[in-house]
Amino acid sequence: MDTLGGCFERDRRSERPVLEDGTGRTFDAHWLRTSAWKAGNFLRHTGVRRGVTVGISGSGPLALLALFGTGLLEGTVRFDPPRDGRSIDGLRTVVAPVDELDTYDLPPGAQRVGYGGKPTNPAVHHFDAGLWSENPSFPPLEIDPETPLLTNGTRTYDHGTVLAAAREVVEDWGLETGDRVVVEAPLSDPRTVVAGVVAPLLVDAITVLPGTETKYEGAEILIDRASTERHGATAGRRRPVSSVELE
Repeated sequence: MDTLGGCFERDRRSERPVLEDGTGRTFDAHWLRTSAWKAGNFLRHTGVRRGVTVGISGSGPLALLALFGTGLLEGTVRFDPPRDGRSIDGLRTVVAPVDELDTYDLPPGAQRVGYGGKPTNPAVHHFDAGLWSENPSFPPLEIDPETPLLTNGTRTYDHGTVLAAAREVVEDWGLETGDRVVVEAPLSDPRTVVAGVVAPLLVDAITVLPGTETKYEGAEILIDRASTERHGATAGRRRPVSSVELE
């Protein structure tokens, strides 16, 4: 498996939980993979494709679906993009909470996609509603592993690099199906995406997302196998994001 597309093949859908949001609500692998396809189909309408960048604000399930949909379309994701969108190379779309969208200064032709509420501006695409009504299927994927997937504005990482780093996390950290991987670091760091999102996808572990008011005192991932507690649980193993090797 050399690209993100391999994580979203049809035969990987199941009722196994793979995602938990900041309220404790869980989502299964069938929902995640079908919704990722829907996100890709929806974002395609805004012009997302290879060679463009999508800025994503937030750290909830819809932000992750925007990541997956963009990756399936061969676009490049930048989490927590600067408000000056004109400074981002190839910016095509910004996906953010509705009440944040007006704070972005976007280049001509760039699209705004809002979630978490119904946009009052008719020019803003409504992500929540689009996911509900979008086609729940996606054409077979043939993504080149050298296709860019993540950027932090300084460096860009392709699918092959991200997946290789995620496989190393699985092996080095001993991730297994059903493990709860608590994300306690910002997604704007590509290493957080590798260890907290992509690595769990490979083995159907459970990514546990932070609450909306979470303030990061460190940059860590908690692998919690024994406890059902959320952030700050004493059971489990803490790994600093800095230990993720992403070349």
